[in-house]
Amino acid sequence: VTGLAWTAAGGVVQFVEATAMSGKKGFTLTGQMGEVMKESAQTALSLVRTRAESLGIDKNFFEKMDLHIHVPEGAVQKDGPSAGVTMVCALVSLLSKKAVRQDVAMTGEITLTGLVLPIGGLKEKILAAKRAGIKTIIMPQKNEGDLKEIDEPLKKGLKFVLVESIDQVLKEAIGGHV
Repeated sequence: VTGLAWTAAGGVVQFVEATAMSGKKGFTLTGQMGEVMKESAQTALSLVRTRAESLGIDKNFFEKMDLHIHVPEGAVQKDGPSAGVTMVCALVSLLSKKAVRQDVAMTGEITLTGLVLPIGGLKEKILAAKRAGIKTIIMPQKNEGDLKEIDEPLKKGLKFVLVESIDQVLKEAIGGHV
């Protein structure tokens, strides 16, 4: 799943991978993740577990498997509250066996109830998305004011999907109601 992050060097495209294996309630996090990103991953797992049935996922999936989330982006430490939606999408895609659209990147933090929270570094994240050839950016509705302050040439050719809930993110990224 393609996420957008802000680092000291500016905006970057950040890939999040998820896999499952036989086991029982193991949850491994690897890659250059700071504490806030690790908390986002834990929140994402809890959110997916509480909504499993409505997402078409076996409600007891975690009793039968171990999960692993990896952020493979080299040695650049990433942290901050904007990866939650990406991690939820990675887990839902894995567990539902439905692919996430490849032309979409996303940013936004999530709550345990599925609300999408605002982020920082929007301009830098948009620049990173453009450089990567992304066509659609999913972002928090609460950042709409920030979006209005960004020059039109930078936004040209991009579709912005403003969301308030993880359900809207999943509908756009995976399609339909998973």
